[in-house]
Amino acid sequence: MQHLKESSKDKSKTKPKVTMAQAFKTIIWPRRNLVFIGLILIVIRSLSGLILPWQSKVLLDDVVPNKDYTQLYYLIGIVIAAITVQAVTSFLLTKILSVQAQYLISELRAQVQKKVLSLPISFFDNSKSGALVSRIMTDVEGVRNLIGTGLVQLVGGSFTAIVSLIILIKLNPWMTLFVFVPLSIFGYIALKAFKYIRPIFRTRGKINAEVTGRLTETLAGVRVIKAFNAEEQENIVFEKGVDKLYQNVKKSLTATAFMTSASTFLIGVATTGIMGIGGYYMILGEMTTGDFLFFTLILGFMIAPIVQMSNIGSQLTEALAGLDRTEELMNMTAEEDNEDRNIELNNIKGDIEFEDVSFSYEEGKEVLHNINFKAAAGSVTALVGSSGSGKSTIAGLSATFLTPKSGKVTIDNQDLSKVKLSSYRKYLGVVLQDEFLFEGTIKQNIMFPRPNATEAELQNAVKAAYVNEFTDRFDDGLETLIGERGVKLSGGQRQRLAIARAILANPNIIILDEATSSLDTESEALIQKSLAELIKDRTTIVIAHRLSTIRKADQILVIEAGNIVERGTHDELISKQGRYYDLYTYQAKI
Repeated sequence: MQHLKESSKDKSKTKPKVTMAQAFKTIIWPRRNLVFIGLILIVIRSLSGLILPWQSKVLLDDVVPNKDYTQLYYLIGIVIAAITVQAVTSFLLTKILSVQAQYLISELRAQVQKKVLSLPISFFDNSKSGALVSRIMTDVEGVRNLIGTGLVQLVGGSFTAIVSLIILIKLNPWMTLFVFVPLSIFGYIALKAFKYIRPIFRTRGKINAEVTGRLTETLAGVRVIKAFNAEEQENIVFEKGVDKLYQNVKKSLTATAFMTSASTFLIGVATTGIMGIGGYYMILGEMTTGDFLFFTLILGFMIAPIVQMSNIGSQLTEALAGLDRTEELMNMTAEEDNEDRNIELNNIKGDIEFEDVSFSYEEGKEVLHNINFKAAAGSVTALVGSSGSGKSTIAGLSATFLTPKSGKVTIDNQDLSKVKLSSYRKYLGVVLQDEFLFEGTIKQNIMFPRPNATEAELQNAVKAAYVNEFTDRFDDGLETLIGERGVKLSGGQRQRLAIARAILANPNIIILDEATSSLDTESEALIQKSLAELIKDRTTIVIAHRLSTIRKADQILVIEAGNIVERGTHDELISKQGRYYDLYTYQAKI
């Protein structure tokens, strides 16, 4: 489904506001055949519903006074047939439209999730994962009222109301006019209420995302919460969030309750007036009992859809508010949407070069200053320095997670800012310090980058990363379930599993956040052996934590305050007795 167009090109100044016309064009019109069938069914249902009041008039005015049993049986047959038609059309409406609405929801969720995954890393750095889950799963649910029975009932209800109005005017125009006045007042109140409710629904989606986001964080960080005995403060934070949500719901319920009360009062006034006027006409003999009953029942057919429309209107308002928030995501620029990225890499050697690269996360706060270095194909470049010096930013630029503010990063002399990301990243492998593992088995996690890898390739990666050293002790081996984020494995086991995953991916370039500082000696030794297998003949940029592990690096860059303050091999830097020498000797003492 092509997503709704922006109402303005300037996204920063105006929030997209999806109109009913836009929703019709992009959601309803492509499914016009089903909607048309739904409309036919609801017209048939509405017309068959008029049979009962019509036959009630015939019963009172013709059948009973004339004691006509034949016509009575005929009348009963017509009513049963009409009820059957109503039941069948109601079933078909639910079957066709409600099922299609659920399909549309699943389709939209898939599209929004696909869009979210296409967004740059900077977007995720500023968004809560739980909030995004809410936006993908919850915000699109309202569209069921656009393609489902909601919209069809709105149109079908309007048809029923118009047909009923015509019949009422023919029966008694003065009684109809009396009814029309309070209904017009109700319609005006309803329109005002919908304008008031829509921003409330929109805010509700935002609050719901915030509360869901916080809850997701709480559940993910339950060990930290319990370790610091912080359950109570988390309960307070969550209670505040759900109370904020409650206050929002209360606002919309108040508006809806006002509309319902207004409709009850105004319809009550109309009904009372009809009793008085109808009684007057019957006393005069200008209206039969059958006519009055027919008028009253048809009046119900006209009023019911109008009252129902207030509820449907709320549903449609909620749907459009959800689409507003969905559209915000769909209008964001994907990483690959950059027109400048038109270079397709078909094969690479792996030469990476930084040329006068500067970078800042916030305007005016530069974290890298004119960085220059070359990492030759197959070489190992180690980044060392104090925390916050800019090492991870250089790694992020190398992985195309970030784009330089000035200068350029090249791969085989091609500017990375002009290269199609997918064509570069298929040659890239990343092993992070806190490597993310998916819930499932060890085998599924290793095969994540290449689900179709052969058993031989899998076993090669397992042995190269020394994963078999611990899986051989497990009853289920590689089929062992590791729990959410790999909680059932030790730090060293998780790290080796991540390295096996990178080996199986068989990349040309490795970005490695070497996480051995917190491991025991035996685990570190095994990981060092598996890392040696991983970086063999691959261009490697490694963020070094333990300097003893990078003695064989082809070049070591010492980063401080966003600048390269020293560079060279381990022996060269030790002989200089500068910043690297200080860091190395300090760690050696520890």
